Amino acid sequence: LLISVYMRFLIIFILFITDIHANEIPNIKNIVINNEPKTYENITFLDVKKKTIKLEDYKGNLVLLNFWATWCTPCKDEMPSLDALKIKPGLGNIEIFPINIGKDNLKKSQKFFKDLNIRNLNIYFDNHITLAKNLNLRGVPTTILFNKNGKEFARIIGSIDFEDEEFLKWVKRYN
Repeated sequence: LLISVYMRFLIIFILFITDIHANEIPNIKNIVINNEPKTYENITFLDVKKKTIKLEDYKGNLVLLNFWATWCTPCKDEMPSLDALKIKPGLGNIEIFPINIGKDNLKKSQKFFKDLNIRNLNIYFDNHITLAKNLNLRGVPTTILFNKNGKEFARIIGSIDFEDEEFLKWVKRYN
């Protein structure tokens, strides 16, 4: 009887642990989840008026830094779904910063947004490509996700559909 109770407990425990881990990692191929959240010092970038934006001012929010360029075809493909993510119900505590790192000027960046009918996002720029370098970007698009404590917990390397149901279910847990 004791062995039977022990075996039931063990089976339930294993199922519980397996379920937790299955829910942790979405089945999206280009999401890399950090084992331990990463801390960075002084993450800053610029708005269209060249005002410095500090990531630390957005603690308490889920923050996505999306790095893109006007010449990047995958960036064009994913930007409309990123725009839709900004106004998705259940994600009211999300801040999305699309940061142009392609050395494109404001006029070219605005045309990119206009051509794609981007209405919910603003344009930001890297401050002389220092942020892209400090965050070890390998290419565009790349999206880095920061938790409410301002720590990187995941990144998306390449483009994804930000309206994908599995992605939305996963990201809502961090909001």
